[in-house]
Amino acid sequence: MMTLRLSSERGYADHGWLKSFHSFSFAGYYDPAHMGFGNLRVINEDRVAAGRGFGTHGHRDMEIISYVLSGELAHKDSLGNVKGIPPGDVQRMSAGTGVQHSEFNHADGQTTHFLQIWIEPNVVGITPSYEQKAFPDAEKRGVLRLVASPDGAQGSVLVHADARLYAGLLDGAEAVTLPLDTRRKTYVHLVRGQLQVNGQVLNTGDAAALQSESQLQLTQGQSAEVLVFDLAA
Repeated sequence: MMTLRLSSERGYADHGWLKSFHSFSFAGYYDPAHMGFGNLRVINEDRVAAGRGFGTHGHRDMEIISYVLSGELAHKDSLGNVKGIPPGDVQRMSAGTGVQHSEFNHADGQTTHFLQIWIEPNVVGITPSYEQKAFPDAEKRGVLRLVASPDGAQGSVLVHADARLYAGLLDGAEAVTLPLDTRRKTYVHLVRGQLQVNGQVLNTGDAAALQSESQLQLTQGQSAEVLVFDLAA
């Protein structure tokens, strides 16, 4: 079974300096039909104006992934990390017992466009930690590149959750087939472009939630960038 989550149906918040689409209930957006999917809790598509950002705030017992699409995100946290996150990098922060951090766009005249992803951990009360790795476009071209996993396989960042995250770039004749475990859930989020997911056309910002499916087929990409989540049921 596959259910579409169209971009136009997502929650939306315009704070002036921040424009954010919410795939699932978040902050002032509440939809009991979209509280998450499996252990995937948040996908926020954020655009942060130049010179603005999220002031210091706290998280606890959550796996948080940042995926930058354009611009750069400046990160600073209570663990002592001061980092810039450019496009192509995947940042993972395990909040564990508690962490404070801030995120800013220090670029002059440039919007930072990124995805903020929260995944519920399978262990709580751990020591907070941080990890960031670069995944060049060449590693994602025409394939699904594993970028986050519970065991750090294939050089992916390690998440303390029963989840795997793949990123891919597909165009023209490029196609990917991924076998699925019918006991798990799969969430496909099209970051940009157009793509067919098991024969169904998705456009920028659209998503497909799959359950009891044995195979994922990604075809007919038009400048497509896609994220695929393998999730606990």
